[in-house]
Amino acid sequence: MFDYQQLFHVGVRVPDIHAAMADLGPGLGVTWCSLQERSQAVWIPGEGSGSLELKFVYSAEGPQHVELLQGPPGSIWDGNDAPGVHHMGIWVDDVQKETERLIEAGWRLEIAGLPPENGYGAFTYVRSPSGFLLEPVWSAVKPMFETWWAGGSL
Repeated sequence: MFDYQQLFHVGVRVPDIHAAMADLGPGLGVTWCSLQERSQAVWIPGEGSGSLELKFVYSAEGPQHVELLQGPPGSIWDGNDAPGVHHMGIWVDDVQKETERLIEAGWRLEIAGLPPENGYGAFTYVRSPSGFLLEPVWSAVKPMFETWWAGGSL
């Protein structure tokens, strides 16, 4: 089971990340880490491995961070069709174990960093039957995020 003290972010899909940063930063009283723009390696059930262009940023302030995401049309990170709160992220020591536990409980895997046979990678997105979306994130990458939140690079 999860240690809910390890919840660390709320992911928000946006159609324009720059506009959202300008709007939400002052409104929420947060500053933003350096904006990340990358080709994110992913594995999608029924589609296989590939990559998606992704822009994302976290609030520097925590312990509950706000993550803004802007992805390509039709992707899990597309903020044009349904902008707003999208998922919650939680640190876990074993992404594969937690993901498979949720799948066995009837949740649906939507995306992962790697295929199942490679342990899913550092993250997955798993949706409950009622629609809640959870992102288990490998706790071993936490120090990288802490450096980023403190003003360093990710």
